Amino acid sequence: MTDTSTVKRYLPWLVATALFMEQLDATILNTAIPSIAASLEVTPLSLKSVATSYILSLAVGIPVSGWMADRFGTRRVFATAIAVFTLASVLCGLSLNAPMMVAARLLQGLGGAMMMPVGRLAIIRTFPKNELLKAMNFVILPALIGPLLGPTVGGLIVHWLSWRAIFFVNVPVGLLALYFVLNHMPDYRGAETRPLDVIGLILFSSGTAILSWLLEVFGEHTLDGITAGLMLALSVALLVAYVWHAREAQFPLLRLSLFKVRTFRASVLGGFITRIGVGGLPFLLPLLYQLGLKLPAWQSGLLMMPTAAAAMCMKLVAPKLLARFGYRQVLVVNTICMGMTIALFSLVGVNTPWYAIAGIGLLQGFFNSLQFSSMNTLAYSDVEQKDSSMASTIASSFQQLSMSFGLASGSLVTAWFLGRVPQTNQVMVTQALHHAFITLAVTTMLSSLVFWRLRRSDGESISKGKAATAVAQDPAPLSQA
Repeated sequence: MTDTSTVKRYLPWLVATALFMEQLDATILNTAIPSIAASLEVTPLSLKSVATSYILSLAVGIPVSGWMADRFGTRRVFATAIAVFTLASVLCGLSLNAPMMVAARLLQGLGGAMMMPVGRLAIIRTFPKNELLKAMNFVILPALIGPLLGPTVGGLIVHWLSWRAIFFVNVPVGLLALYFVLNHMPDYRGAETRPLDVIGLILFSSGTAILSWLLEVFGEHTLDGITAGLMLALSVALLVAYVWHAREAQFPLLRLSLFKVRTFRASVLGGFITRIGVGGLPFLLPLLYQLGLKLPAWQSGLLMMPTAAAAMCMKLVAPKLLARFGYRQVLVVNTICMGMTIALFSLVGVNTPWYAIAGIGLLQGFFNSLQFSSMNTLAYSDVEQKDSSMASTIASSFQQLSMSFGLASGSLVTAWFLGRVPQTNQVMVTQALHHAFITLAVTTMLSSLVFWRLRRSDGESISKGKAATAVAQDPAPLSQA
């Protein structure tokens, strides 16, 4: 049995590496779509299913990850997730046609769905709350950096090597991660064996999968309004049916009563709104740089590097800021700062010097890193140890939905302002993007209203290492949660 100090030394690196592999893979593919389409002799648009199949697998797999970890243990589930993800990566690289690629991406998504919630669960159960901020602050970096590096790394690989190398780079990383999992991953199981909520799994996973797919393809495929409306109605009906089912079930797939915990509710729902605003940036910024400023792809990628650098530096500052000012003040003020930073991109034009753009990117990375570190740790400040698996699963499910909403919102808002103007019109495209940045900035700042309802002492079990005197529960009904 590995001692605790060794586990604490290796576990954050292990989870961060797996998460980085997953996040990088989720964004690196977009750059290679034209090359893959040419190689498989299909149109680029027909390969949209390659991306959506991965999203669908995540939507289905994440909700059941907590139950699997409780039943089979975090080590076995996490090792299986990495093995499946790595094997699926090889199958993607060996695909001879589009259907093979879609099938491999479905399998890859199932592996990826287990990584984030199970890895986060292992971190929560390994580190006491007064050490959780430092550990989670380290683990969250791949989620911030991966989407920024993905397009740049993908472009370089496609330029110098075959598109198949995009998938093969996961093999050595996956094998190394698998070795450390088997040797240093703690094996946590649930205190009680609960049956799998099959009905809840069907209702929730179907609802989120349909909604995620609809958001992913909206604006990309020709989907008439009636079909889109019917699918949206079906998705909402399934999710409402799950809420009704979860209130009656003895062992629900996702126990919604956790939303009665004020800090958990603020973190998950406030974070949902925040990600809708911020989630559109990885889509909008390359458009601004390449279509609006007419920069080549490699220069566009370099302009996004300062954001990643600032995110890494923030992990040294975040614990001190939270200890000094508390979660409520940091989240309220920082959310406003995030919105203002997004709004600054509306001032970027062809005459804007590169160092000014890099400066905005630095601010964005700084505030984003502080925001996500704060939200992701606050969620567990008042959650009991026995509920950590359930809390991790719920938080991961909502984050997956918010990512889909964020990417969709960026494209929809831009398309709304652009109207029927062709994308070759540099001036009009830039103006549409500027309006989109303002809209997303306002959306981001609205989430500060959720964090405003926190109390000054909320989260001190993590930020200051103080034991909570009582669970921060509100008597608000779930309809308000």
